[in-house]
Amino acid sequence: MVYAKRPFAGPAQVLEYVGRYTHRVAISNNRLISMDNGKVRFRWKDYRNGNGQKTMILEAREFIRRFMIHVLPDGFHRIRYFGFLGNCHRARKLAQCRELLGMTPVGPSNVDPPADYRDRYEVLTGRSLRRCPHCHTGIMVVIDCIARPTACQPVPDTS
Repeated sequence: MVYAKRPFAGPAQVLEYVGRYTHRVAISNNRLISMDNGKVRFRWKDYRNGNGQKTMILEAREFIRRFMIHVLPDGFHRIRYFGFLGNCHRARKLAQCRELLGMTPVGPSNVDPPADYRDRYEVLTGRSLRRCPHCHTGIMVVIDCIARPTACQPVPDTS
């Protein structure tokens, strides 16, 4: 059951009040364009269509309904501020997660990482880019690289 009554100072005051909290939740103030005749106009990003900015107009009731979906009840916290990735516990909790998963501890090492990409690849994957990919015994030496032609050459008709 919801107790609701008319705002003391009118709808403009309610919009201003709600607007102070929009930057914390689902929509920032700079995306709100206008509220006229019971309709709210705002910008949104269309991720399916090249991240283009579009404008949407909704009835005020529908806008508030969608907005309130993102408001958390008292006592709840956003995930980014809570749990094993919370700032105050992150290092200790990640170390504990790695220990429980049986991973090798991650810490500062005195060994410098390999400088060459082929050495780094071998350290990460266990496979050498220097070995011949066909016989796996010899060492592959690149003698030359053949550049791709800039324009297609016509193929002679041999029929």
